[in-house]
Amino acid sequence: MNLNTRNISQHSTLCGRMFKRVVLTAAIIGLSGCATMTDWFADEEEIKIRRIAPIENQITPKEVWSYTIGDGVDKYFSRLKPVFANDTVYAAERHGEVVALTPDSGKVVWERNFAIFPNESFWDDIARLWRSGASAKISAIAAGYDMVFVATEDGIIRALNHESGETLWETTVPGEILATPAMDEGILVLNTGAGVLFGLDAKTGEQLWRSETDVPPLSLRGISAPVATNGGALVGTPTGKLQVNILTSGIPAWETAITAPAGATELERIIDVDSAPVVYGNTVYIVSYDGTLAAVELRSGRIMWKREYGSYRDLAVSGNRIYVVDTRSIVYALDRRNGVEIWSQSGLKERNLTTPLIMGEQLVLGDRWGLMHWLNAEDGKLIARYDLGGDDEDEAIYATPVKVNDLVVTITRDGEIAALSAQ
Repeated sequence: MNLNTRNISQHSTLCGRMFKRVVLTAAIIGLSGCATMTDWFADEEEIKIRRIAPIENQITPKEVWSYTIGDGVDKYFSRLKPVFANDTVYAAERHGEVVALTPDSGKVVWERNFAIFPNESFWDDIARLWRSGASAKISAIAAGYDMVFVATEDGIIRALNHESGETLWETTVPGEILATPAMDEGILVLNTGAGVLFGLDAKTGEQLWRSETDVPPLSLRGISAPVATNGGALVGTPTGKLQVNILTSGIPAWETAITAPAGATELERIIDVDSAPVVYGNTVYIVSYDGTLAAVELRSGRIMWKREYGSYRDLAVSGNRIYVVDTRSIVYALDRRNGVEIWSQSGLKERNLTTPLIMGEQLVLGDRWGLMHWLNAEDGKLIARYDLGGDDEDEAIYATPVKVNDLVVTITRDGEIAALSAQ
């Protein structure tokens, strides 16, 4: 297999997407002065949320390069996003394409396709030229130890050579891998939807340990991404706890209840901790879906303080501040030392914001309708906006943007990877 050969489905996808945009543009021009086509299918409340008030940009975001990877994640739940390592941007789409790009221009370094094809005859190989195959269900990508790790919803994890994309090893674990793997001390840590945490040898894929936790009858689709640091594997659980396992053995070190279920129905009793723990010095910061943000002592699991903020997004921490996007997409800044609120920004409420990316003195977030927003990290004021998705939910920015040198790299639901600068 020639790893440098582009899949011709890329060209058909681009042509289809260009045709769609031409048709939509022509229709909207023909309806000049009226609501956009997407308004026809929206209720009044959604239209009110989507019709965001204009702002005057204080900085100027612009697109430096872009690349379209397959069909992205389409309408499926996913947290799949690019990763930057080895001076390369690695990205994947759910169906099976994985690509390595140069950070300054988006030029392809190598490309693989893990879509599933039957291997029955010579003619099946010929048919691959125009058939897309069954979805590989890629769900996460991570990089480390000169490898790129690609995980799927079917529990498959592959290690690729970071320079060529060649497969080094492949293994399967029971359960869906829905969160980005973590790694430290040569151990790859995987969290699964089945409530089982795995530790693998990063060089060989050999399973070193597994640790199980309870899963309630009803929980959110997502799971917490693990964090591996200071000799431990930290992860949030669907039962509202922060759990720490010894990294080399998987033996539980301690667990702390961040929140507790309340309410009469299973829906009311959802208390998932879906955010990744953030370790900052000797403190772990974690937030639950039902409304508890906590600071926990790393060594003992003792809760240092709690505040009432609920989120399924990851936290962002810098200096003495924690940045939170709650379940209503209100953005908050808190003092990480005591949890005291510093400011809040409700101007993007209900827009399904991503986790904020910290870029110096600015926060960068994407939303459900393909807009990128820049906030002043000091006071929370909106300072810039960039329309990447054209008010189209198919081009929603669903995952946290990634810092790539001085650029912000983001991906839309339909697979457009864009690198933006803002000055």
